[in-house]
Amino acid sequence: MITDIVDKQFGAALCTLKYCVDKCPVDEWQKTHGDYPFSQVVYHTLFYTDLYLSTSLEAFKAQAFHQLNPALFKDYEELSDRLPVNLYSKDECLSYLRHCTDTCALVLSDKDDDDLYGRPLLRPELGTRLELHLYSLRHIQHHAAQLGLRLQLITGKELPWFWTGWKELRP
Repeated sequence: MITDIVDKQFGAALCTLKYCVDKCPVDEWQKTHGDYPFSQVVYHTLFYTDLYLSTSLEAFKAQAFHQLNPALFKDYEELSDRLPVNLYSKDECLSYLRHCTDTCALVLSDKDDDDLYGRPLLRPELGTRLELHLYSLRHIQHHAAQLGLRLQLITGKELPWFWTGWKELRP
C-alpha cells in the first residue's frame, strides 16, 4: 500500500519535471540565468533520482541504461565535488527521464511495505528506504519548482499541479 503511494508520487514529481523539459524553449535549454543551464538541472535531478533508486553505487553504474549510453554518463561528474561542465540535449534528458520512471516502477513494484523500513545502503544516515524515497521526491520537486519558476519568468505561464501518478508513461 505505501509502496503504491510512493510510486504514484514519484510519477507526479517526474511528470512535473517532464512538463518543464517539454515547455522549455529551445533557445533557453543551455542558457544560464545566474545559475546552471536548464539541461544541467534536469540531468542532475534525474541522476540523483536514478542513484537513490539503486541499491549501491556499483549497481547504479552497472545498469543496462548506463552501459548503453556511455556518453550520457561520461566520467560521472555528478559524483565529483566540482562544478558540472557537461551539457545534455532534450532528447537525452527525456530518454533518461523515461528510464527513471521505469526504474521507479520496477523498484517499488518489487517491494512490500516492510522493505521500506530497511536501512538504505546509499545515504544510510536517512534511516530507512522510505525516508530516502521521500528525500528523493523532495529533491525532484525542489528542482522542478526551480525550473518551473524559470519558465514562468520566461513564458509568463505557471507550472500546473500534477497531483498523483503518471498515466502517459506508465499505463
